[in-house]
Amino acid sequence: MKRFALVGTLILTLFLASCGSKKSTSNGHLSGVMERPKWDHINPHGMVYIPSGTFHVGNSDQDVNATFFQQTKSKSIQGFYMDETEITNNEYREFVQYVRDSVGHTLLDHYEEDDEGNQRIDWSYDIDWASDSEDADALGSMFYQGDDVYNNKKEVDVSQLTFQYDRYNWQAAASKTGRDAARSSYIIEYEQPIYPDTLVWIHDFSYSYNEPMTRNYFWHPAFDDYPVVGVSWNQADAFCAWRTKLWNDHAMETGETMGEEFRLPFEGEWEYAARGGLDQAPYPWGGPYVRNRKGCLLANFKPGRGNYPEDGGFYTVKADSYHPNDYGLYNMSGNVAEWTSTAFYEAGYFFDGDMNPDIRYHVRDEDPPTMRRKVLRGGSWKDIAYYLQTGTRHWEYMDTAKSYIGFRCALTFLGRSMGDKF
Repeated sequence: MKRFALVGTLILTLFLASCGSKKSTSNGHLSGVMERPKWDHINPHGMVYIPSGTFHVGNSDQDVNATFFQQTKSKSIQGFYMDETEITNNEYREFVQYVRDSVGHTLLDHYEEDDEGNQRIDWSYDIDWASDSEDADALGSMFYQGDDVYNNKKEVDVSQLTFQYDRYNWQAAASKTGRDAARSSYIIEYEQPIYPDTLVWIHDFSYSYNEPMTRNYFWHPAFDDYPVVGVSWNQADAFCAWRTKLWNDHAMETGETMGEEFRLPFEGEWEYAARGGLDQAPYPWGGPYVRNRKGCLLANFKPGRGNYPEDGGFYTVKADSYHPNDYGLYNMSGNVAEWTSTAFYEAGYFFDGDMNPDIRYHVRDEDPPTMRRKVLRGGSWKDIAYYLQTGTRHWEYMDTAKSYIGFRCALTFLGRSMGDKF
């Protein structure tokens, strides 16, 4: 009787345990969560794919001084996308107009509420920016007033164009002491003014007449396809955050799966892409010279003692000028130097890794200026040929804007390398 009672108890226990469980659709076999979203690798507009690979960092030409902080070593880079050209004036202007419109919608109280009670801008409204429109009074605070008005022009006060975004400090969160802290302690909030400093053309060059470039370079259609300049590292980072938001908002509307975040390329990634598969070549086109066999210059820089127009451009040139390298990237040398995400340390090559090497630092307000240095790569229209070499490093302060510094974005490829048949 005890044995029958025990068997009955076991049967009852199994019956009760199974009552609340969902019927399996896998016939008892391990099959993973069903009905997962399908993932098709995105093909970002204006970007090219850079396959995974290994290269040797550092100067390819003999440079005794550089070897003290550019030790040659082998590094491996994961596949990623990179903009085929530097971000242009017209592309950055889309960012400026988005921020301008978001400020306008806020002043006009154009909001909608989602199912959770959260308010967000309702972009279905149109804004009438005309002086005699119904929206004019509410939008008046966005424009220069009184003595700040120049030549009776109605112009937006660009100091009001700020973009708010968040960054997550993954390094701090992953540290041994950081895993038990609240998640909010690693969310860094930014409010970044985003309008380019158009005065860089004047304050970068003393005793030089560059006022026409200040007045026209960013807004005139003649320069739409030229690289944006006067943008600090902070502003370039804000642009990447906005570009990610632009993509994610579209993905939410269409039900697509969201991918990685747009970002600035890290230094090793930039150098690997610039070489175009030509390991240890001094320039993106190979080398060892900056001219082809016909004597034509192969990039936009400062030839000789300062013959600026010899290469076809006095200042910058169109972002797709000259021939691209073997990865399809334009102007990886010359035109404008480019921001990277990497913090600059003279001895950085001695302590970074060999797998996706990246040295990042989230700057705090109390940090000294040396902690605000970011690596620049590629050289510019006003630099000599040395800075055009794929292995040459340079730096600038992250809150500084120059007439010869621009940027391009990168996006990590998710999954095994594209084109890998095995």
